[in-house]
Amino acid sequence: MQPGLRIVIIGISGSGKTTMAQHLARLYGVPHIELDALHWQPNWTMEAPEIFREKVSKALSGPSWVTDGNYSKVRDLVWPRATVLIWLDYPIPVILWQLVLRTIKRVIRREKLWNDNRETLRGVFFSKDSLFLYVLRNYRRNRATWRRLLSDPAHSPLQVIHLRSRTETRRWLAGQQENKEIMF
Repeated sequence: MQPGLRIVIIGISGSGKTTMAQHLARLYGVPHIELDALHWQPNWTMEAPEIFREKVSKALSGPSWVTDGNYSKVRDLVWPRATVLIWLDYPIPVILWQLVLRTIKRVIRREKLWNDNRETLRGVFFSKDSLFLYVLRNYRRNRATWRRLLSDPAHSPLQVIHLRSRTETRRWLAGQQENKEIMF
């Protein structure tokens, strides 16, 4: 157990936040708190904002954790409690490819997500709530927002690890695995 280790992982949908969070939580022996699991209720219904905030606050009350997600409505709860922020900032073709692979796998396997929700080809590719449309519409805006937020002195206590490629991420993770200690 790594006392005081509190990591938040950010990046656009499909960047690999949850996969990395699961890996780091196992590696360091700390809980993984998936913000999507606290946010999405059955039938893809969003949790009421005040309840979502309560759930996040309670989940992050422990001394050590890894969490993943970009919910601006709880950023004020997550970022100040974190000690490290990892930004998965890959080029949009990489993100879209990862999103395609993940989505096809989930649909074929009929994988249950949070609260028994499942992705469907129609919902992911052909709806107004398509993750692909979300990524295409928000990629640049999110990157600009995160750059601006991370340059704010209020967030200077956070150690930021900005990973710009899958190769860079693999090397960084290999170093973490090899040393079995925090390389921040």
